[in-house]
Amino acid sequence: MRLRVNRGERRVVIEDQTLLIELVRGLGLVGTKLSCDSQVCGACTVLLDGRPVSSCTTLAIEADGKPVETIEGLADGTKLHPLQEAFIERFAFQCGYCTPGMIVSAKALLDAHPEPDVAKVRHWMEGNICRCTGYQTIVEAVLDAADQMRSAR
Repeated sequence: MRLRVNRGERRVVIEDQTLLIELVRGLGLVGTKLSCDSQVCGACTVLLDGRPVSSCTTLAIEADGKPVETIEGLADGTKLHPLQEAFIERFAFQCGYCTPGMIVSAKALLDAHPEPDVAKVRHWMEGNICRCTGYQTIVEAVLDAADQMRSAR
């Protein structure tokens, strides 16, 4: 299959039942985390054709020829994405296990809705579970990143 991941393209051979998370992690993109293995927690979130998907239940073949973006694809070289910067500045993580999925979900939100309010951020982040932070700093980080991205336009 033809895999377009993080602005690069490669040909890969996969087994019929290979999951997208197995494929991206097999390529060394280990920022995408496996936790629940049942589409509940959001730790495995990647963008497939611009939409957030649970890579733990998405067959890799569904990505054939479509762009896949993982947490590793957000930074531009050494320059972090505004969401990554905002999560650091707001201390929007503790253990960090859920953070890649949170940031990827937030990117999908800001791509679709560049000026979200608190309710929209909370709604979009419902599919991501964090056992450590209590979510308030996550919401604040997403809103800060939205402001920063608007200012940069």
